[in-house]
Amino acid sequence: MPDALPPHAEVPPGKVAHAGLFLRRWLANPLQMGSVVPSSPTLCRRIAALTSQGPGEYVLELGAGTGVLSRALLERGVPPERLIVVEIVPEMAAHLRRVLHGVRVVQGDAFNLPGCLPPEARGRIGTAICGIPLVLLPLERQRRFLASLEAVAPGLGFLLYSYCITSPLPWRKLGLSARREAWTPRNFPPASVWRYTPQ
Repeated sequence: MPDALPPHAEVPPGKVAHAGLFLRRWLANPLQMGSVVPSSPTLCRRIAALTSQGPGEYVLELGAGTGVLSRALLERGVPPERLIVVEIVPEMAAHLRRVLHGVRVVQGDAFNLPGCLPPEARGRIGTAICGIPLVLLPLERQRRFLASLEAVAPGLGFLLYSYCITSPLPWRKLGLSARREAWTPRNFPPASVWRYTPQ
């Protein structure tokens, strides 16, 4: 991996803390996390490059984890005040508030976005990015996620990063169109970025 450290290199304390937090949450609830390690810098940069944002619009990240993708979005040029991250786990939401200065961090449920997003962001989302392992959920839960997003970002669709070789969602059954936008073999495990839009 491109960010691997040489032998005996000192690991920054923040990286250890982030990895430890991520691993603890994965052990507590593997289905909620989807992966045992945070996304690689390569994957995060690819996702950030796929985002778009018009004047007055927000970028919405669902399932922000330890914030590795959030930081890539900020480095790509998303203004902190125009980035909204939603994280359901209280411990991780508190961590994100500490490390993502100026970013709106919402401790809430991505399956109930109308109930947790700030009113000024509704209908003004430029890109929605999902890091939730939707592939592990039954079809009805997937439909509930789509309805939640559609309620705050009508017709927008979303980017989903996944470790599946093929589409992680049954897009035809869900009334979506699907396109794989990127594949990052250097991520561990290798990951794809899919764009889903309502038909």
